[in-house]
Amino acid sequence: MAKTSYDIDLDRNPANYQPLTPLGFLERAAAVFPDRTAIIHGPMRRSYADFYARARRLGSALSERGIKRGDTVSVFLANTPAMLECHYGVPMCQGVLNTLNTRLDAAIIAFSLDHADAKVVITDREYSKVMKDALALCKAKPLIIDYDDPEYTGSGERLGSIEYEEFIAQGDPGYAWKMPDDEWDAITLNYTSGTTGDPKGVVYHHRGAYLLAVGNVVTCSMGKNPVYLWTLPMFHCNGWCFPWSISVVAGTHVCLRSVRAAAMYEAIADHKVTHLCGAPIVMATLLNAPANEKKPLPHAVEFFTAAAPPPEAVLAAMKEAGFSVTHLYGLTESYGPAVVNDWHEAWDALTPAEQAVKKARQGVRYGALETLDVLDPEAMTPVARDGETLGEVMMRGNVVMKGYLKNRPSTEKAFAGGWFHTGDLGVMHADGYIQLKDRSKDIIISGGENISSIEVEDALYKHPAVAAAAVVAKPDDKWGETPCAFVELKPGTKANADELMRWCREHLASYKCPRYVVFAEIPKTSTGKIQKFKLRELAKAL
Repeated sequence: MAKTSYDIDLDRNPANYQPLTPLGFLERAAAVFPDRTAIIHGPMRRSYADFYARARRLGSALSERGIKRGDTVSVFLANTPAMLECHYGVPMCQGVLNTLNTRLDAAIIAFSLDHADAKVVITDREYSKVMKDALALCKAKPLIIDYDDPEYTGSGERLGSIEYEEFIAQGDPGYAWKMPDDEWDAITLNYTSGTTGDPKGVVYHHRGAYLLAVGNVVTCSMGKNPVYLWTLPMFHCNGWCFPWSISVVAGTHVCLRSVRAAAMYEAIADHKVTHLCGAPIVMATLLNAPANEKKPLPHAVEFFTAAAPPPEAVLAAMKEAGFSVTHLYGLTESYGPAVVNDWHEAWDALTPAEQAVKKARQGVRYGALETLDVLDPEAMTPVARDGETLGEVMMRGNVVMKGYLKNRPSTEKAFAGGWFHTGDLGVMHADGYIQLKDRSKDIIISGGENISSIEVEDALYKHPAVAAAAVVAKPDDKWGETPCAFVELKPGTKANADELMRWCREHLASYKCPRYVVFAEIPKTSTGKIQKFKLRELAKAL
């Protein structure tokens, strides 16, 4: 590239260029609001000054144990203060934070520890049995640090030679933590669910974490000093980057070890929670709570949800309960949500049914994502903006992962043609809003016709007795595949298969209607996503 007069003698230097990193958010919050409450956990209150000092102690202690740039520190923790401290302390010594899913089995945990070459493991005593089994299976021999959370009253053995508080007490609260050598340096490692084989290790960099964290603040309209309730697991996409977002606006983290209706309502009422995130199951937990566990909300509470768009009835019930629901979309590979269903005031005048159609769409890109489109995956050209033509949702931008750890073939496949291929099939509407129709592997092809399982599920959700629905392909000698629906009913309601099939025929073209309806508990992942691969196996056996 030829230089212009704007390039000559106008170079980057320490005065005008610093690598982007979310670590500075905590430093600033502690400097500007040292006495403001940063973390609430049970009766414990921790100021920003203390939060920052403890994160520095952690970084210092890890550095003293030899953790350096590119070394992995794995953590097996609930939504606790220690987990928040790890999001800052580990990268402060240029280590890479690997947050392990606490709901996975020992074999998967062992695979992750080996694949990541974990040098340190910080593990909550509640999960000691699973971690003990995982450590027996894996080849890695990390330093084990036990975490005794005062809010945990159960049992569990110590696995290591030192407890977390003892460990960070060895660190320096004034530790001169290290900026990343490059904003492209890895900051965290997150493993995908591994439903079709070994999990893939998704690598985030400092630049992306910084941008998505700020993007959350903008997208969620967070003013100064929000109060954020931790119902979303921090192990999932680093809590969608909110451990860093809250420091941007000097907010308060309200930690919650487990998602229970009574505890959520108490926290919202007592601490005046302003924001929370979660899968649809969190909404269901709030709405279906016994009357004696519910509490009136002190104000409207912003609730951000991903996965499938909430059914119209759920949105109405959440609004009546005092929650304002915003639908987001993203993947582990995009640092969590990078797409938002941005609402237009004009849509308030629409009928509830028309509003539900708008809310079913995934939406438009975050400000932090450069490009979002629906492309023909073969031609790599945009599909028609007609809300009908199916293509693959693709992204470009700084909040797309660095790549998959030690997996070049999968990285190259994901980035083929200079786009990140999400694997999600969708349409583009005339106003630029995308709408998912299915995962590429979840499309049902019956008699040569493509059937969107999401469309069939939407029809089932409109039935007043249906609490949850999932539709998969069942092999069929005549049609190749036919839709098979798995359904959970709401407590105290009744419906049979014939009734639900008639209902679907009233709302769908006949070829799209399920030929089988199974009433059963629907298997879900640890993050609330329906495990359709399990349902497909069940459908084959019918």
